[in-house]
Amino acid sequence: MSEPHHDEHLAHHFDTIEQQSESTKLGMWLFLVTEILLFGGLFCWYAVYRANHPEIFIYAHQFLNKVLGGVNTIVLICSSLTMAWAVRCAQLGDTKKLIRLLAITLAFACCFLGIKYVEYSHKWHEGLLWASRYAPAHATKSGVENAGENGGEHSEEEPGDAPVKPAVDAPVETGEEKSLIAPAAEGPEGLAPDAAESEGAGHGKSEPENVGLFFSIYFVMTGLHMVHVLAGMGVIFWLLLRARKNHFGPKNFTAVDLGGLYWHIVDVVWIFLFPLLYLIH
Repeated sequence: MSEPHHDEHLAHHFDTIEQQSESTKLGMWLFLVTEILLFGGLFCWYAVYRANHPEIFIYAHQFLNKVLGGVNTIVLICSSLTMAWAVRCAQLGDTKKLIRLLAITLAFACCFLGIKYVEYSHKWHEGLLWASRYAPAHATKSGVENAGENGGEHSEEEPGDAPVKPAVDAPVETGEEKSLIAPAAEGPEGLAPDAAESEGAGHGKSEPENVGLFFSIYFVMTGLHMVHVLAGMGVIFWLLLRARKNHFGPKNFTAVDLGGLYWHIVDVVWIFLFPLLYLIH
């Protein structure tokens, strides 16, 4: 008796291609759930600090480039379209279009990383970094200018003269009772006095404390997302190499399908990051 024909794309521990496909999809979805939990924790971190320190986010959002962030959003949406189209071509067995679309998706990913490099370079040059590394260049420049203005004024006091203390006026009784409790701050609770008017403001507004906290959140969330983009690019490149060897067709497209699922999750995460970091303030 001749041995039954064994499909070259079927692993030995599966009975059918359909069983293998369903099992791999289940495993991929379980992995994607862990990714959602990871970024979900980061989004909770963002929400807690955003609620407790609104003045930091209102002030710091002005240093993010909304145009570059918007362009990157469009780039990733287009890459999701080409990736979904590539999956369809793999299902139809159109290898030429599959190779072309995977290459276009990879080009979109490279464009995304290039724009992020421009953003990160600007932040590094301006000193807009995380935590204790936060040392904005505009603050240094304003400090130098103030020092220059003060240095241009000549004091009429002689070096040996003792500093004259200003006279303290005696309190004047007006008959009105004054409370020793400071008046409540106007605006939302926890909001810095100048933060309520800082929408569209430039660098001249007073800076709240711990602005580096915002950039810590920014670099952790966008940096981790960029790591996932690099991982997705590796998967797409691997699929591209296999497509060039004609490994995919109507009976074997699961790898392209799973690669597309991962890439869509990467894109969805950025669609949440863009408005939270760049637009909401």
